Amino acid sequence: MNIQTLYDHDFNLWTQEHILLLKQARFSEIDTTHLIEELEDMAKSNKRELVNRLIILIAHLLKWQYQPAMRCNSWNSSINEQRIQLDYLLSDMPSLKNYLTEAIEKSYGRAVKLAVNETKLPLATFPVTCSYEQKQLLDEDFYPDNTQK
Repeated sequence: MNIQTLYDHDFNLWTQEHILLLKQARFSEIDTTHLIEELEDMAKSNKRELVNRLIILIAHLLKWQYQPAMRCNSWNSSINEQRIQLDYLLSDMPSLKNYLTEAIEKSYGRAVKLAVNETKLPLATFPVTCSYEQKQLLDEDFYPDNTQK
């Protein structure tokens, strides 16, 4: 089975074969079309993870801010967990920091939808754009209104 056919039939084996080809500097044998596709997908996946973690973080911060009577340990835990995971992601892939502003913008609308769905508060309750700064979102001590659980 050739390397390009292997891609469709056994992706794991295809990956292992490419690791071996790269280690042995056998570049002419590399399935460049699929390798480029996979590398592009990896980059997109990392950006999606960043956006998804921000959606959850921002939604919980909004709930924390706009429904203070309902604050609970699970919201606090979720906020902490997302911050830990974001810190790990950004430490592991520092170049994602260049995408952070765009990721916040992409995630905010979805975070508001999530907060509306979970709180049952009207959409108009929440700001049209994200009122939290990047630094605040990543700061483990920041909670809206400086009130912590």
